Amino acid sequence: METMQIPSHGALLNALVYVAAGAGPHPTVILLHGFPGNERNLDLAQDMRRAGWNVLYFNYRGSWGTPGDFSFSHGIEDTAAALAYLRQPAVARQLRVDPARIVLIGHSMGGFMTVQAAAADPAIKAFATISAADLGEAFQQLLSKDKEQTAVQKMSEGLAHEGMAPLSGCTPDGLARELADHAATWTFHSKVETLKQRTALIVTSDDGLAKPSEAFAADLGKAGDTRVTTVHLPTDHAYSDQRTELSRVVLKWLAALPR
Repeated sequence: METMQIPSHGALLNALVYVAAGAGPHPTVILLHGFPGNERNLDLAQDMRRAGWNVLYFNYRGSWGTPGDFSFSHGIEDTAAALAYLRQPAVARQLRVDPARIVLIGHSMGGFMTVQAAAADPAIKAFATISAADLGEAFQQLLSKDKEQTAVQKMSEGLAHEGMAPLSGCTPDGLARELADHAATWTFHSKVETLKQRTALIVTSDDGLAKPSEAFAADLGKAGDTRVTTVHLPTDHAYSDQRTELSRVVLKWLAALPR
């Protein structure tokens, strides 16, 4: 295991890499955590490493002790910074990373970060979401029923309910207003045209977030993407009683990716 701090817009992201055995270079997963990040999915990281994959895990600015202010925009920027870090020749040599084979995998809000980052980076050929939170669509749905001020209030209450203690430099209201400003361009549907040539794994559960992810997978298929795999596991948002099954799904998908 290697630890490091990744530069991102004037801050240093606390990060670590589970380095796979052997000379490499190894394909590498960037594993993105959710909001606020209580479930880190590091059991999956260990399983992926045993299967020959490096795994980079980091905390966004303003989360879990990483300096800076947390925001959704900063999380998107931080994911791009992590990608740029792994592609530096010296870093790739040290960590035995194959820069041409980097895959994004995100849980919950990490799924949101995955979709945004993959859409912005054509070099990402494969990505996976696990119970992804389509935050743009969630706010759009609130707007379809209420005025913007009410939608912001409801979103703020929902974010506060998730727990804000590990996050700094932000408030539930501020994050909700950020979503109001960007909702239309942050929906998964808005990224379909850009992502329709990628390989994708969409995993859902019985947590109330399945429909947007299923719609996203269907939209990718309608756009011509024939490399979308969907899996539903009957469990909660943290996959509490399906951890082994979740790992098997992810490892099977990773093993099938082209070299």
